[in-house]
Amino acid sequence: MSLQEISGRIGQRFEEMDRARDQSLINARKVIKNCSLAIRAVHRGEAAEVEQFMTEARKLLSTACEQLRSYPDVYYSGFLQDAEKEYAEAQITYRIVSGKSLPTPEELGVDYAPYLNGMAEAVGELRRQVLDLLRRGDLERAESLLSMMDDIYYVLISMDFPDAITRGLRRSTDIARGCLEKTRGDLTHHSAGQNLERELSSIRNRLSVEADQLLQAALR
Repeated sequence: MSLQEISGRIGQRFEEMDRARDQSLINARKVIKNCSLAIRAVHRGEAAEVEQFMTEARKLLSTACEQLRSYPDVYYSGFLQDAEKEYAEAQITYRIVSGKSLPTPEELGVDYAPYLNGMAEAVGELRRQVLDLLRRGDLERAESLLSMMDDIYYVLISMDFPDAITRGLRRSTDIARGCLEKTRGDLTHHSAGQNLERELSSIRNRLSVEADQLLQAALR
């Protein structure tokens, strides 16, 4: 085969890869946008909108993956895994907040490393949920979500493998730990404040009763 023929084949392959990358990158960005909108809808309690954005994200992610299926070098270059991570984060957050069972990586159609990194980032979204619950006075539900955050963190730290395998999971786990500790502190302070308020209310009631008794005795 001549040099021209060899270079022509290589150039054609690269052109095909470049086109597929550009198309997949556009869809990956749309996946991330839809996942962001889905998470916002989760926090607003807009279940129909969540389902709509999730469905669109799933379609776009499937298309992006298919576009790069024949080009593994580009497939694993990183941007597609970022989209998978965002999709996993949105789905995990939604399932936990809505009280449903966790989805598996296979169910979501994402690789293990993006799934775990998405789970780590979901901890931050759960923190936001806990703070919203505390403002509404739902301490029991807030404690339940904190327990789930704790469970997630211990799963993450058990994945003690090189970053080349987990794609930076150690850093994501460190961030999740910070969110967990802050949330635990917020919950502890809120619970202590409620206990103090109950004690003060009890003291006020007792003093009011004693004052009434003293007034009645003085009027006799």
